[in-house]
Amino acid sequence: MASLSVKPGQRFTMPDWQNHSLLISADAEQQRYNSHNVRQEGRVLRNETGNQARWDEHNSRTRLKDRVTTIDRWREALARCLTEMDAEIDALTKVKEAAENALQAKNLWLDVAIECLTFRESRRDIDVVRDPVEEELVKEVKTIEKVKKELQQRVDEAFKQLCLLKEARQELSLDHRHKVEALELDRQCLAFNVNSGNISFKVNPTRVPDGATALREWELNSQHNKDRAEAELKASVDLRGAITLTIAQTNNELDAQRIATEFAIRKRMRDMEGALSELRWQEKNTLDEIADMEEEIRQLEDDIRKRTLDLKVAHTRLETRTYRPHIELCRDQAQYGLTDEVQQLEKTIRALQDKRTESQNTLDGLYRQLHRIQTDIGYKTNSLQLDNKCMVSRRKLVVPVEKFDPEVDAVSRTRNLPNKSELELA
Repeated sequence: MASLSVKPGQRFTMPDWQNHSLLISADAEQQRYNSHNVRQEGRVLRNETGNQARWDEHNSRTRLKDRVTTIDRWREALARCLTEMDAEIDALTKVKEAAENALQAKNLWLDVAIECLTFRESRRDIDVVRDPVEEELVKEVKTIEKVKKELQQRVDEAFKQLCLLKEARQELSLDHRHKVEALELDRQCLAFNVNSGNISFKVNPTRVPDGATALREWELNSQHNKDRAEAELKASVDLRGAITLTIAQTNNELDAQRIATEFAIRKRMRDMEGALSELRWQEKNTLDEIADMEEEIRQLEDDIRKRTLDLKVAHTRLETRTYRPHIELCRDQAQYGLTDEVQQLEKTIRALQDKRTESQNTLDGLYRQLHRIQTDIGYKTNSLQLDNKCMVSRRKLVVPVEKFDPEVDAVSRTRNLPNKSELELA
């Protein structure tokens, strides 16, 4: 008689078998949950530390930029002061030399006035206006024939003031050179980044170097040099006014007209510079907005491309599931989900395409506005250059023709030679 074959070993019940499977599933889900939490915490930590590092570097970069800006502002101020000193030295030298010679003949005034009117005929479009400058120039033409001038010399005072100006300029030039060197070093620091080839650890980088000065001391030194230079400049201007004082009484009518004309030109130039500054500000903002809009269009196109790929995936999934056999070809939740996904993606793509079209239309409008702004900048720049030419040309009225050199005083300053108000103050 055959016996029943039974596998030896421990026997489990069905509930044990079922509980074992459920336990494995539960443990797997718990492990996945824990893993997900760890990944999220790691991502948060990476984001926080990365943001902190970027913020600290940005903060240091911002402070470096602020320092560079401060030094550059002082450098520019000192450079302007140096330029003014050079211009004033040249102007005072010209006055000293002009004190020994007769000035330009009376017909020079008429030539200059006609030249200014001729220059301003080259204005274009909306800038061709009958402004106070044109009215004063026309008035000047009518009074030029009555005018005479004569200079007295004060060579000794001019020579002493030139020595003081050059001494002040030497100190200013030394300070300016130091500013240039410091600015170059800070800009080099600003250019360093993690990809720079010359970065390394340094020994005690936070030490205070020997000879370091306080910020207040640094500012006071530059301010002292600048104040001294400006004081010498003012003294030089006053001296030039005193040198030409003797000719004021015989020159009141034409000189008053000259001042009125040049004041109108300067005022018009200031108005034009203000309008030009506004246009350039608008141009910069428009260019920035164009760049932002172009970037937005690129991102929209990238999103359209991504959503299109998503749509292809959903289509492929739906098509693939149509090959399920017999009863398996059922409209299950996956089928409904894929169908909803396709509809949502199609709607999303249409919305993105509409927004891309709208953005492109806006970009076209920005380009049209930019062209209009740049065209007007061209008109205003041309008009400002013409008025600058007028101011340069009018210097011939106060500098002897044989001494006149437009390149000597390229800086546009009204105090190169004394005007009527300076003469009256003197």
